[in-house]
Amino acid sequence: MQQKRNKCGDHIPAFLCPESGTCFDRLIPSCGHFHLRPLQLDTDVPFIHEWVNKPYAVYWQLQNSTVEKVRNMYSDLIGTEHIQPFMGFYNDKPAFLVEFYWAFKDRIGEYYDVQTGDYGFHILMAPADTPVRNFSWNVFTVLMDFMFSEEKVERLIVEPDARNEKIHLLNKRAGFRYHHLINLPEKTAHLAFCTREQYITALERERQLQAAGTI
Repeated sequence: MQQKRNKCGDHIPAFLCPESGTCFDRLIPSCGHFHLRPLQLDTDVPFIHEWVNKPYAVYWQLQNSTVEKVRNMYSDLIGTEHIQPFMGFYNDKPAFLVEFYWAFKDRIGEYYDVQTGDYGFHILMAPADTPVRNFSWNVFTVLMDFMFSEEKVERLIVEPDARNEKIHLLNKRAGFRYHHLINLPEKTAHLAFCTREQYITALERERQLQAAGTI
């Protein structure tokens, strides 16, 4: 991780501080180069606007949105101290959007016994022109490696729409354990959590399956 001084102070992870200029690079030999950087409105909003209006992005709940609406939304998120959107690149091309957040300050903390070390994320993939084997899995590991590289992050939380079967499979593959359903204003969601130890165990299981030629 290429990380500059945290200008927001040491009480929050640098990836939640847009002034820090935190970015992350990872090369996965079997797949390609991944890069993360804080979202830039002028550069990134046109891509995001296109993605959220695609049918597959229905769970992002921005269908039929205008460019202005998308820009205003992400301008507000950038200005929210406990949330920071990042743009993800694959081989130098925009490939996914991720919103990192501190659960302790987020509304989600009203739905469970939140801990100060809980951090979450929402992810949206770009439409794939040419499918890449295990691409979503590799993106997931990049995000989790990035977050767990920060010592303040003790546990990751996700709250996916209960109907989104694809993301449930990916979450469980990465070590998330599902707890219970919650009723948010816009959706019924599963609460799931993953510690460093659970993630490390999941990665080891993946290595064993690859070695056996199962995946």
